Amino acid sequence: MYAGMAIPPSSAALCAPLQRVEAMARVALIGGPTPIEELVQFSAAIGGPRILVKRDDAIPFAFGGNKTRKMEFVAADALAAGADTLVTVGGVQSNHARATMATAAKLGLKGVLIANGEKPVRPTANALLDELLGADIEYIATRAERAQTMVDVIARLQAEGRTPYAVPLGASTPLGSLGYVRAVGEMLAQMDAPDVIVHATSSAGTHAGIVAGCALHGVPTRVIGVSADDPSRDIEERARDIVRGIAMLLDCDDEVLRSAPVSVDEGFIGDGYGIPSAASHEAQRLAAQIEALFVDHTYTAKALAALIAYVRAGRFAPTDTVLFWHTGGQVGLFA
Repeated sequence: MYAGMAIPPSSAALCAPLQRVEAMARVALIGGPTPIEELVQFSAAIGGPRILVKRDDAIPFAFGGNKTRKMEFVAADALAAGADTLVTVGGVQSNHARATMATAAKLGLKGVLIANGEKPVRPTANALLDELLGADIEYIATRAERAQTMVDVIARLQAEGRTPYAVPLGASTPLGSLGYVRAVGEMLAQMDAPDVIVHATSSAGTHAGIVAGCALHGVPTRVIGVSADDPSRDIEERARDIVRGIAMLLDCDDEVLRSAPVSVDEGFIGDGYGIPSAASHEAQRLAAQIEALFVDHTYTAKALAALIAYVRAGRFAPTDTVLFWHTGGQVGLFA
């Protein structure tokens, strides 16, 4: 087990774009490097190479998860803009919504959530946490209503004299994705570069940040995003757009990032977003029973199911080191 106590590389050792990341304003939410653990028994059970897990599910703040890394940068921008309210969108059980509402509460801001889905009679899991955090929640029927409702809510809050700040879905913007550019440096301070990173993806911000981080650190790690919902073509396009935005934000050689490969696997979506599959159930139970590692059943479990399938299909060499980046979401188990 890697304790996750290594000190990130000093800015003197980083290339200019990475120095700019370290110099950018951030609200400290993470609390230190997340652990990396070696899944010896899990690997043996599936006949795999060396498999490790980066435990972003273990971030202490607000039940952790990948959105917290993004919110460090996004929240700092909101404060710099003089915002007194964070507004975002998501499903009733959105992990992103929970992280955004928690950030608002922590910073003394008001949190407004536009949630697509029916108002639960008895809130559970993320919906319960959103209420406990004091969020103002507006329910809409479908995802298609999100964009216009966000515009309407922002306008209403401004008319009331507030200063709202819109946080896009997943905080998946070039600014938010810097959280994972920085996280790659954290990982490399804990271990040698893995041959492959496998993680769950949807809004593409985490994927873009890891891809850009590997490229800027000059490591040849293959990054595989496993879609939880959308076609691979759509997520790849979003990721490349965000990577281009990162290059602009950091004022760096766009070619370094533009040439970085973006790979998304849509083969484990099953019946759709938020719906578990037989493969995700198997991955979830296997991780719990063998390593006491908990993944949610519709997002991270689908990415872990992909990793298992790759091993069984012989897609990794026996000498490979594979890192599963656990992006959180375990609160969804209690929905």
